[in-house]
Amino acid sequence: MLAIFHKAFAHPPEELNSPASRDGSRKPKLPEETLREFLSAHPANTFSMSFGTAAALAYVSPDRSYPTHQRLFGGFDDIYCLFMGSLNNLCILNRQYGLSKGSNEAILVIEAYRTLRDRGPYPADQGSDGGVKLFWGVAADGSVVISDDLGVIKAGCAKSFAPFPTGCMFHSDGGLMSFEHPMNKMKAMPRIDSEGVMCGANFKVDVYSRINSMPRVGSEVNWSNWEDYH
Repeated sequence: MLAIFHKAFAHPPEELNSPASRDGSRKPKLPEETLREFLSAHPANTFSMSFGTAAALAYVSPDRSYPTHQRLFGGFDDIYCLFMGSLNNLCILNRQYGLSKGSNEAILVIEAYRTLRDRGPYPADQGSDGGVKLFWGVAADGSVVISDDLGVIKAGCAKSFAPFPTGCMFHSDGGLMSFEHPMNKMKAMPRIDSEGVMCGANFKVDVYSRINSMPRVGSEVNWSNWEDYH
């Protein structure tokens, strides 16, 4: 799976960008090059979708040469989800969110996001075990690159990458935030690789730092500009 959010649309945390990416022998690539290489590596079973100059999503359908995690793509209300893996409690969550029995994990995640966005009465997250690992990094032009393939991230982002924090979402305006603790800020912790070089940063919930307020909004408006309120 590969997701690219261009610099004009989303801004990665400064701590994710390592100085070693500029000074080392291996330089980060432009996002277009990373996407092209990802698609060319799996020409027969790759799906991709671009959103103008804002973003691009791509994934490889499972086969014998690629991991067998389920991959789903869904869209609703101008929200799009690329889901990999499965939920053991999907039926229970579908009932909780008022979805039909046939709703898959991608649709559920979209509804969970809409619930969190609109501050509905249901919890947007029911626990995260990180069953499918994700990584994210910074491309040569400052774009955000997210993938489950560590090799893709290393090739495209050089030293400016890290594991994507479990139980979190990255919002184009609000930045990185926790589903489980949306009122707490995220804290960056520098990562040092086996060569002793700074390699991006890990992020965790800062239990001592809270957002002062979060605006309540209706179903027609999201709270993407909530950072203006603290």
